[in-house]
Amino acid sequence: MSTLPTELRENVRLLGELLGETILRHEGPERFRKIEDIRNLAKTASQSEEIDAKALLELLSQLEDKDILPIARAFNQFLNLANIADLEFYSSLEHEAQDDLDKMLETYANQHGKDKMSEVIDNLKVELVLTAHPTEAARRTMIRKYDSVASTLSASRRDDLLTYEKHAFAGELQRLVEEIWNTNEIRDQRPTAVDEAKWGFTVIENTLWRAVPQFVRYFDHVCRKRIGQGLPLEVTPFKFYSWMGGDRDGNPNVTHDVTEEVLVMGRQQAALLYLDDINGLGSDLSMREASSSLVQALPTASSTPYRSILNSLREKLEKTLSWCEAKRAGKLAPYKTSDIIRDRNDLLKPLLLCYESLREVGFNSIAEGPLLDTIRRVHCFGINLLPLDIRQDGERHLLLLDELCEYLELGTYKDWEETKKQEFLLTQLESKRPLIPQDWPASEASQEVLDTCRVIAAEPQETLSHYVISMAKQPSDVLAVALILKECGIKWNMPVAPLFETLDDLNRAYSVMQRLWALPWYQQYCQGNQTVMIGYSDSSKDAGKFAATWALYKAQEKLVELSEEANVSLTLFHGRGGTVGRGGGPVEKAMASQPPGSVKGCIRVTEQGEMIRYKFGRERIAFKSLSNYIKATLHATINPHAKPKQEWRELIELMSEESLQAYRGVVRNDPNFVPYFRSLTPEQELKKLALGSRPAKRKATGGVESLRAIPWVFAWTQVRLNLPAWLGTKQALQYAKQNNPDELNNMIQHWPFFSSFIDLLEMVLGKADVEICSYYESQLVDAELHELGNKLRSELVETENLLNTIKNQNALLDENPSLQGALRVRKPYIDPLNLLQVELIKRERKAGEISPELERALKVTMAGIAAGMRNTG
Repeated sequence: MSTLPTELRENVRLLGELLGETILRHEGPERFRKIEDIRNLAKTASQSEEIDAKALLELLSQLEDKDILPIARAFNQFLNLANIADLEFYSSLEHEAQDDLDKMLETYANQHGKDKMSEVIDNLKVELVLTAHPTEAARRTMIRKYDSVASTLSASRRDDLLTYEKHAFAGELQRLVEEIWNTNEIRDQRPTAVDEAKWGFTVIENTLWRAVPQFVRYFDHVCRKRIGQGLPLEVTPFKFYSWMGGDRDGNPNVTHDVTEEVLVMGRQQAALLYLDDINGLGSDLSMREASSSLVQALPTASSTPYRSILNSLREKLEKTLSWCEAKRAGKLAPYKTSDIIRDRNDLLKPLLLCYESLREVGFNSIAEGPLLDTIRRVHCFGINLLPLDIRQDGERHLLLLDELCEYLELGTYKDWEETKKQEFLLTQLESKRPLIPQDWPASEASQEVLDTCRVIAAEPQETLSHYVISMAKQPSDVLAVALILKECGIKWNMPVAPLFETLDDLNRAYSVMQRLWALPWYQQYCQGNQTVMIGYSDSSKDAGKFAATWALYKAQEKLVELSEEANVSLTLFHGRGGTVGRGGGPVEKAMASQPPGSVKGCIRVTEQGEMIRYKFGRERIAFKSLSNYIKATLHATINPHAKPKQEWRELIELMSEESLQAYRGVVRNDPNFVPYFRSLTPEQELKKLALGSRPAKRKATGGVESLRAIPWVFAWTQVRLNLPAWLGTKQALQYAKQNNPDELNNMIQHWPFFSSFIDLLEMVLGKADVEICSYYESQLVDAELHELGNKLRSELVETENLLNTIKNQNALLDENPSLQGALRVRKPYIDPLNLLQVELIKRERKAGEISPELERALKVTMAGIAAGMRNTG
């Protein structure tokens, strides 16, 4: 029997009771009784072997329209509160994260020697890229209230509370739940790209600003304890970056003006946070004794020398704030750029002067206090908190150059062979003459590309990171970006990262990089460093999860091998989503399943949407997440698993081919698939949710192939079929079981890459529900399409049965009772939301529209199901 830990179960019960009391007070006993009747019927149905939803459906069918929205809200809010209890409970296990890291360092120091460990740790580089991918269904207002509930829950657990404090915390929880109930949980307006960027800065301010130095301080302590020396002052293993305001791939709302504003806004937010630090340090560093170096740096003699040094930095930060405010307001900047913070050395120089002085005069404890935390923040967050990646579709650069060559009467660039394109681009890159005439009448689209590159050229190098090319296909895609940047006046070699996304692109990645790294001009440009991004979302949508996962593994293997041959330091940039269908999953499993030698102390990965909140939304959770990343990176670097046996490679290659054919046979080749998908799922209705600034499609026209991976996954998650994560997997496993069952078992037992895939597959199958999906079909899909639906649901059940047989277990998740328990608790609350959603979609599609109140109820069901499944896209 699946169970929840006692403390978690009690917290879920407490929050559920508070929500019930609030609903009773505000909605009245009659509506409260209806909600309880629905909940009890759903609970009874979920506990039976075969779901009989007749009584539940009959009760839902009797609801008046005025009842639907509050009932949907009740179930939605319970699921959100259950998630809060989850997060708070697991954040309370922070000591486990600390103990695990301590034990790992002790073990590895004994196995590999302290010098080796010290070298690896000094070169650790974990780069986390926060993206604006629209997968966070909750409003920021609600998120803040949920965070307050979690904090109050945590505080109320202390065992030294006085009676009045217990009453105070109980009252605080009641008030917060009442606030939540009386707040609209659905956004009325879609956030702008600038709004998304503000949220990214808020994550830094609210949690990571404190969590990062806290974690680094602990990590330093463990290093001293286990390997005999701490972290060098300049070493902060984490760097954070952002796509918010920089990712314009298929998003016309991210313009060069938006990018420029976000860059300035980052510098403004950083200045505010550093000012707060400096004010605190000014209060702390009141001592008189200082080193001769610091005394000599003073403009005049001072009895508080440290404060005098910090006052100069404070003035520069205040000028930076004024400059940023004027810039954002479109006014003439009140100061020259030389008067403001331009790079991290402007911050570090006075801070290090104070630090070194304090150490020199024997004030070590003071030096290692808040001052050290600020120094580490500077190394981690720089001058704008989140340096921007710029991402653009490679086709935009191709069309710009084609347009330019036509204007200059040089020919049709887009029709040239790859060799000719490279020759042209290299000639122009090596030329001292400009290619683009000042009066060139570029199209609006091409002008926007140029304006973006001019913004890049005008900004401090530290505020930017990579230029990522979506749908990269050839070396010329990378050279084209370098040329456009050169033409726009950039004075530094901005790293250009090709993104390989589809199955064909992944298979071509080795050839593309081999030709690119062979070019003498590019060798000089990249200086032996290269980032290559691999896309998990689009490759899975293109080829199916099984075939895409193997293609990603092979592409990484080949790129690592090639980089070693070319003497290039390669960073693999993992474009993972939150869901399994988009490459998501626990970081430990993700890292353990990487090809051996692909990590080497360095990892770059996207953190998207609701996953940012789940991993970094609270300080304790952020500490645990940072610890997990360090442990996983160290493990993959120091103790990578062995290369897969040749027999495994041969078998999985054949399995992958079987899976690919099965997946594409449905998604691409069955003419009924797209109509079925569009009628079964709320794909069309999802646009009502104001999730983010990006359109759901890269292009206004086109079918499933043009649909972004996020709404593709979101739509299947809503109907509880979770198709993107498993379709085609049955055929792969079936092939192995029939042809080589012993090797299949060996792969599960001894190959972390494959065992991780199986574990994640089991998790996503455990969240699926064929009965709910069948009900969607019965109400929303034309009868002539039902045959396909029956086939898909049968395949899901067959995949479950096959997996249980292979793992020799009776039911899914038998080895994970806590997840079983969590799903069991949520099911009586998710099921009614699904049934209500079906009714509302059916009404809207039949009438063309529904009342504003019912439309809001429809959006609440979407958000609630996403909360219950712990996934949107």
